[in-house]
Amino acid sequence: MSQPTLKLVHVLLGKSIVESLLVAGLAIGFFFTAFPPYFRGWGEVADQRVSGWAVNSALPEERVVVQLFVDGVLVENGVANELRPDVRYAGWANDDYHGYSFALTAMAPGQHEARVYALHKQGDGVNQTLQLLGDPIRFRTDEAGRSTGLVRSK
Repeated sequence: MSQPTLKLVHVLLGKSIVESLLVAGLAIGFFFTAFPPYFRGWGEVADQRVSGWAVNSALPEERVVVQLFVDGVLVENGVANELRPDVRYAGWANDDYHGYSFALTAMAPGQHEARVYALHKQGDGVNQTLQLLGDPIRFRTDEAGRSTGLVRSK
């Protein structure tokens, strides 16, 4: 290969590498904007309530909007702004107010599954995504519709 041809090949390879890095950077930026991976939290069922905590790791002072779904149905919206000093103590937040609590209304006896999601709004609230906080919470209810305990996984 002649010297000018070799230079052209090097320029074209360099251009291709720069374009690939640009496209990869845009794709990663879009992913983290559209699907925020920075919510942390946990929940449990006790005393006829689903209670837990939620923190936006990117903005630990922010109060996270949470939604409770039981058996796939939206039950209630709320804000994680209740006292939970253990969350700050564990290093997840900068203050003590990241707890939430939802009352469980009477439901059919048997096994149920509760899921708590963090609601993330973007673009003046036009785009919204949900991120599951912790694991799904499986629990049982008795004949009166009261929770009787967690369902343990095998």
